[in-house]
Amino acid sequence: MPYLNLKISQPYSAELSQAATELLLAHTERILRKQRSVTAISIDFVSPDAWSIGGQTLTTLGQNSVYFDIKVTDSTNTKDEKAQYIAECFVAFEDLLGKLHPTSYIFVHDVKAEAYGYAGRTQEWRYIQGKR
Repeated sequence: MPYLNLKISQPYSAELSQAATELLLAHTERILRKQRSVTAISIDFVSPDAWSIGGQTLTTLGQNSVYFDIKVTDSTNTKDEKAQYIAECFVAFEDLLGKLHPTSYIFVHDVKAEAYGYAGRTQEWRYIQGKR
């Protein structure tokens, strides 16, 4: 049941929104083994004129950028899976958007099961119920 917050250095586009959503769903399902049906994604589009790295806008730099974070239940993914996810998502977004500035951040947050949940139930509660 991951939750993803994505920022893209592009003007809003329904087509780009759909492509980014599908990219994230596919990678999250394949690499992190998360269920598509409970993966939530929110996307913010940021003008390249309003996104700066090192004091220069992406427009000036002639590059694109992404930032996203994903929250997953702690201890459900290995270090290798998270490293693969970050690497493959970077390449996929570069394929989608064009040249990405290296300062494009992807964070995988491991959240404690007792502090994270959906539909009013924590992941810890779900784990315990599954053991009964």
